[in-house]
Amino acid sequence: MKKLMIICGLLFSVITFAQAQQDQGKDGRRGMGTPEERAKRNTEMLTKKLNLTEDQQTKVSAIYLEQATAMKKLRADASGDRDAMRAAMKKSNEESDVKVTALLNDDQKKAYTTWKEERKEAMKKRAEGNGGGQ
Repeated sequence: MKKLMIICGLLFSVITFAQAQQDQGKDGRRGMGTPEERAKRNTEMLTKKLNLTEDQQTKVSAIYLEQATAMKKLRADASGDRDAMRAAMKKSNEESDVKVTALLNDDQKKAYTTWKEERKEAMKKRAEGNGGGQ
């Protein structure tokens, strides 16, 4: 019986470790994915929230692909200056936001603004829950 418990414990440990490895992306970040995957995921999310047309989806996807590629490059080029990287990422996000907003009609713009505010609040709550995000 004791051997069976040890075997079960080891098996559980191996499965847990394997799952944790599988959950991380290739670069060690959880759920990041490739720029193409991120662009697709973001486009699908906006399509669901804003009921984007086919034309809008194509253009939004291109914007998010460009942004995700730029973010990946920024992460790879980061030479230890996290503040500079964060500022460059913020600028890239703002530029993408302006481009996406320009594609939307008035109703979609209102929904987009509301959705961004909801995301901002959720991120703030998550950061507070993690001891200030650190």
